[in-house]
Amino acid sequence: MSIKLCLSFTSLLLLTACAPMNQTNPPREPAPQPPRVSSGEDACGANRVQDRVGRRYDEALGESMRDQSSAGALRVMRPGYAYTLDYREDRLNVRVNENEEITDIGCG
Repeated sequence: MSIKLCLSFTSLLLLTACAPMNQTNPPREPAPQPPRVSSGEDACGANRVQDRVGRRYDEALGESMRDQSSAGALRVMRPGYAYTLDYREDRLNVRVNENEEITDIGCG
């Protein structure tokens, strides 16, 4: 008789473990708004510094580009490095090749 009682008790425990719990989920906050992308405007001033494409990048050149473009930030993008995909229209992105030559200048 104790085996029947033990089996019954084990079955009851297993059924209890599988039963759904009445748990309420916390209220969800709405998703944030997507970033606004400017409609073709040159918010970072990249057009003002396009004459630097093809030149060798160094810190002094970077500072003068940031100053002349009036960009809020400057990011130098080198091959083989990882970068965030966040878009900032006031950030000046300067892409360089393996020889530190500027290949592209744009906003983002």
